[in-house]
Amino acid sequence: MPARPLEERFRTHLLEIGVGREPAPLLVALSGGCDSVTLLFLLRFCAPDPGLRLTAAHLDHSMRPESAADAGWVAGLCAAWGVPLVRERLDRPPLNETEARRARHAFLRRTARSLGAGLIATGHHADDQAETVLFRALRGTGLAGLAGIRARGEGGLVRPLLPFWRREIERFARERGLRWRSDRSNLSLGPARNRLRHEILPLAERWVAPAARRNLVSLSALAREAEAALDALAEEAFRALVTEEERAFVVARSGLSGYDSAVVSRVLRALLRRFGVVPGRAGTRATLQFIREAPSGRTRELPGGVRVTIEFDRARVERPADAPAEPEGRPVEIGGPVPGGEELRAGGRRYRVEWGPESTGAELELALPLTAIHFPLRLGAWEPGDRIRTAGGTKSLKKLFVERRVPRARRHRLPVLRDATGTVLWVAGVARSSLPTLDAGGPCLFLSIRDARPRPDPRPDRRS
Repeated sequence: MPARPLEERFRTHLLEIGVGREPAPLLVALSGGCDSVTLLFLLRFCAPDPGLRLTAAHLDHSMRPESAADAGWVAGLCAAWGVPLVRERLDRPPLNETEARRARHAFLRRTARSLGAGLIATGHHADDQAETVLFRALRGTGLAGLAGIRARGEGGLVRPLLPFWRREIERFARERGLRWRSDRSNLSLGPARNRLRHEILPLAERWVAPAARRNLVSLSALAREAEAALDALAEEAFRALVTEEERAFVVARSGLSGYDSAVVSRVLRALLRRFGVVPGRAGTRATLQFIREAPSGRTRELPGGVRVTIEFDRARVERPADAPAEPEGRPVEIGGPVPGGEELRAGGRRYRVEWGPESTGAELELALPLTAIHFPLRLGAWEPGDRIRTAGGTKSLKKLFVERRVPRARRHRLPVLRDATGTVLWVAGVARSSLPTLDAGGPCLFLSIRDARPRPDPRPDRRS
């Protein structure tokens, strides 16, 4: 039986993810490439509801000489198809793909709010799903990471092309006589995602499994099913174990033994997220062990000023009134030796983090021998359970802080660098791991950290 035409399957998928059931503003991310042009065409001319109110959004990252011409071409396409367009150009080109992606997402969210659009459609397809699952698996991820990208995600993101493969999207576009812009940077093997797309996945399909991409997409579907089941169990356990009491949450310690550790870990992470704290696996494991085993009267300090106090058969989780209320930001991830920079937030402090092959002369700077480190590196706040290797063996960061007389209030503000295995390489301003020393003239990566808080103007205020 021949497959149904793509536009029919597209309309079915739209309804499944809740798009097109009623007229509503929909923002479409339009780069000018084949995927986004095909998506706009399908939404404009093949959607089940002709009353769907479309607006396209295009961000010129200023990263390529031809980007301005691309923006002009996109404007002409939207005019020809009768689709309103919002476009913007960045004054400063992003330093890397991660920074570009964040700028693009911020632009889309800002534009959607201004238009009152509850949904933002992007052109992600099945090949993107396969690459995402493999990328996350190779870098180390849990079940949620293996679930990949969702057809309908957080913040109103929808991906109407997710069930379709790149090859059939391009075939459909050619059959309809569509034209698009080609981004030559997508052919570069510099970015890790491009290398997966052009080298690793083709080799895997040639030598390991001809259906590697399809198998990865199937894996993501299985992971989503398992993730949904665990989430349902965790919600039930949360209601049974956790109660709210005077601006705090109380965990019934005696009830923990009735649930699998994977479920209880999810309960703890869901609880801590209410305080803006997102612990990693080591931090979750250490905190859970403390709640299970610590005697009454003991306390444990967590990132973001959150405190866990054991009160007989209860564990009280709260943020004292004098603790910093600002939640932690996401760790800065360094995927390789390509130069870059981002902002890090830890313990209410903001830092500017930069890395590259040359020293910047910053007061907080670490030189890392490229032959002895495992990417990706992650720079974030201290987590309970973190340990560092010294000349005399490994020790917990808590013990290190006591030995170095680091005040408790300052500990969560210190950036901590970990490698892909979770090993602590550096506690900025306090200690570095006993890494192999730099070879004379050998390749290295310099990582520098500066305070990103605005400094007061030393000039006197001359207003009068």
